[in-house]
Amino acid sequence: MRISFTFGADLRGMQGKGASRRLRHAGKVPAILYGGHQDAQPLILDQQNLLTMIADERFYSSILRLSIGDRTQEAIVKDIQMHPAKNVVVHVDLQRVVESEKIRIRLPIHFKGETVCPGVKLQGGLVSHMRADVEVACLPQDLPEFLELDLSGMNLNDTKFLADIPLPTGVTIPELSRRNAPVVSIHAPRAEEPEPVAAEAAAAAVPAEGVAAAAPGAPAAPGAPAAAATGEARKGEAKKEAAAPGKKEAAPAKKDAAPAKKENGKK
Repeated sequence: MRISFTFGADLRGMQGKGASRRLRHAGKVPAILYGGHQDAQPLILDQQNLLTMIADERFYSSILRLSIGDRTQEAIVKDIQMHPAKNVVVHVDLQRVVESEKIRIRLPIHFKGETVCPGVKLQGGLVSHMRADVEVACLPQDLPEFLELDLSGMNLNDTKFLADIPLPTGVTIPELSRRNAPVVSIHAPRAEEPEPVAAEAAAAAVPAEGVAAAAPGAPAAPGAPAAAATGEARKGEAKKEAAAPGKKEAAPAKKDAAPAKKENGKK
């Protein structure tokens, strides 16, 4: 049985949200250990030690050895809950390992030959990964560290499926009993849309000759304020000229009235 990680764990007495919150504030992680025909056992793990281990890809696909008090227990990771905004482990689910019983665990898929396959090197294709890992079933002693898929013979528009992954002796993929899902493919790159020509954009911005004047309320074109002022000045001069003759004609009427007063005086 391959053991890659060994770490300590303490038994946890108090449970509940309040107790778990106090543990996290103290730099600890609440965990649960179950399976193996035994009762579930609440545990306490060290936050910093756990963060160091989960940074290694092998932590998720290895058999772990827990030191709980004066005894040891082999287990695998079934679930890790992380804080949504901080690099903090919130809770860990662990499953006991029994040597004579098969375990189910997710293994990473390592892809090789991507850069040398004809679909990429000669035909200009791009590799698209649909899966990064897959769940396998096996006895603990048959557990591999990862699965490997060779892409060196793939051409453009080729696809490899779960059934194409070579499996070590004693290892199966349970999902294959339901479907043979795609894992990786090589496709042509998406064609880029041509950028708009600068000359066409500039031509569209210049107004055509003979365009009608702006509608009322629209911004005036350059020079329009000066033309409007000139027109108003001409209207004002015309009004003055029209009013001036009337005043000159009224003056003689006053002179005609003066002789009439003198004649009344003589009588």
